[in-house]
Amino acid sequence: MGPLEGIKVVELAGIGPGPMAAMLLADLGATVLRIERREAVELGVRRLLQFDLLLRNRQVIALNLKQAEDNALALRLIENADGLIEGFRPGVAERLGLGPDACFERNRRLVYGRITGWGQTGPLAQAAGHDLNYIALTGILDRIGRRGQPPTIPLNLVGDFGGGGLYLALGMLAGILEARQSGQGQVVDAAIVDGAASLATSTIGMYAAGMLQPEHGTNVLDSGAYFYDVYRCADGKWISIATIERRFHARLLEILGIDAAHFSSQDDRASWDDARGILAARFVTRTRDEWCNVLEGTDACFAPVLTLDEAPEHPHLKSRETFVTVDGVRQPAPAPRFSRTPAATPRAPTAVSREASLAALEAWLGQEESRQWQHLT
Repeated sequence: MGPLEGIKVVELAGIGPGPMAAMLLADLGATVLRIERREAVELGVRRLLQFDLLLRNRQVIALNLKQAEDNALALRLIENADGLIEGFRPGVAERLGLGPDACFERNRRLVYGRITGWGQTGPLAQAAGHDLNYIALTGILDRIGRRGQPPTIPLNLVGDFGGGGLYLALGMLAGILEARQSGQGQVVDAAIVDGAASLATSTIGMYAAGMLQPEHGTNVLDSGAYFYDVYRCADGKWISIATIERRFHARLLEILGIDAAHFSSQDDRASWDDARGILAARFVTRTRDEWCNVLEGTDACFAPVLTLDEAPEHPHLKSRETFVTVDGVRQPAPAPRFSRTPAATPRAPTAVSREASLAALEAWLGQEESRQWQHLT
């Protein structure tokens, strides 16, 4: 089920953005076969498989890609694929005999997706790094944070998953569409620095136009503006206000019973701190839930700041089934949604086992040929 049904992708095991891209494709119906390492490797994570949600919706097999016979099986599986995802440092796949040239010899229509932090080329291509380093280099991290405080680390959403996994998935789909017209595959060089910079296109344009102050925490979208910020309530919980448009700002003041005469123009940055004080004094007089009763569903551009435990229970998200429960683990449902080819409910991550490996081989190679490789499972 899903709009990508019929597309087949081989994923060489990794962490972070590669599995994210593979999950996105699998969520929407692609058949994704994850080749796990047979040997023990330190991947920087230790958690129970059922909670490693990026690995959902996969077939799985374990191989030692440094051994000739296992390597040969990997290439045979790649022959049947529309795409491949790998997240090694540049040159590692080539040394394993699984680089683009070797794969294209077997499958000229293959879209070969490579996800790294720095990219396949450039002075830093061989350097180690993580999400934080990549968004720091692009200038994005410098734009995130409150005035007078260090830059705020936005989890690993902007780099690994936004600039990395999402852009790799987009690149894979674009490549597969093109390959169906040309009959030729190609390499997708998805660098997190490139994708993260692309995410910031609007911000970079505004900065170039002189519309942003150089110091973070002094602009509309970075907590500088009182009308685009979070406020503490009487119970210590938080709410968010985002009344950028003047009509929404006026509606907020009307609901709060605050005389608009106390506020200067929203464009008057010199008045922002005083205005923030007025709103903060008002919001701290009631609990978060009390403010929900007053403001939620209005044009005051309001939402409570919910915890990860609270969010799935909110009536709006429940009505849309934004979260689903799979094998006792609550998790986001596949997104986006399709009217004619909806995605199926996710399947829990599959543990490496002989049974799972045999099932994967049969699905990719057929029952008869899969018998030739069963000894490797």
